Amino acid sequence: MLAASAAALPVLLATAGCRSSQLFAGPDPLAGRPPLSHDVITLQAVIAAEQALIRLYQAAVGSDLRATAQGGILGGLLAQHRQHLARLKAMLIVPAGAPSATAAAAAPSPGPGTPGRVTIARLRAAETRSAADLVQRLATVEPSLAQLFASIAASDATHAVALGS
Repeated sequence: MLAASAAALPVLLATAGCRSSQLFAGPDPLAGRPPLSHDVITLQAVIAAEQALIRLYQAAVGSDLRATAQGGILGGLLAQHRQHLARLKAMLIVPAGAPSATAAAAAPSPGPGTPGRVTIARLRAAETRSAADLVQRLATVEPSLAQLFASIAASDATHAVALGS
């Protein structure tokens, strides 16, 4: 009897010309999946940016920068960025059946082409941009994400300093 009444509710509402949102407070349970939250969308963007930084470092580690004095620290910085990515992905919770764009942002991707020639100056600029971007996002996300973003921004700022010395 309960199953029949639950199955009949959408039909009853449709014939009455009502939307379920007119009967219930909150999101319309019959309107489909709600849109992704701002925090989820922001986290996906930060994950994509971290993946781009990792690709840049991978290209640098595989280039002639390994032989330079600063090239010795590239492997350590790459490892730290991989740790950042793991922490970011651990915070990402995407509802089942979400659009495929969310899955693409959550999974590592090869990215658009190769990063080209990577220099220490290019890595330093990328680290500086990343830190600034993360700091700008702090006021728009929930506190736990803001704390993680601030920690990664501080790390990226120290990477820029380490690459400059």
